[in-house]
Amino acid sequence: MGIEQKTGNMGVVTTTLEQVVNWARTGSMWPMLFGLACCAIEMMSAQAANFDMSRFGMELMRASPRQSDLMIVAGRVSRKMAPVLRQLYDQMPDPKWVIAMGDCASCGGVFNNYAILQGVDEIVPVDIYVAGCPPRPEALIHGVMTLHEKVRGEKITTWA
Repeated sequence: MGIEQKTGNMGVVTTTLEQVVNWARTGSMWPMLFGLACCAIEMMSAQAANFDMSRFGMELMRASPRQSDLMIVAGRVSRKMAPVLRQLYDQMPDPKWVIAMGDCASCGGVFNNYAILQGVDEIVPVDIYVAGCPPRPEALIHGVMTLHEKVRGEKITTWA
């Protein structure tokens, strides 16, 4: 006798707590804006009406690290800005994720000098890299969807 015969036509859904929590996390990510250069314009346009990141549960970009769980680093990070970025990352609640948007945030871009970090992963752990100079809004949305796939596969015990 299968589950269909036992439950009748009630429409019972079976899942795990882990899947429900990860589904809720992907549907309610609140990004913190950290636009430092030309990539910030593309990040803002991804939030605008033509691309509308609101359909992924990202209604607005937060300016407070205590209200956000996704940091999108858009643009080049100078050595002077690195401690500020790290402090904001440390103030974010767990679980937290980071997207490095653009070549400058990923690997320093064309700025191969002492004043610019050669990748934001020198100071914060990066989950997703979005390539381009500057990347189009579609690329950022693809990065967000890739992050959603990563979050859906995480274990709850990782954050406990």
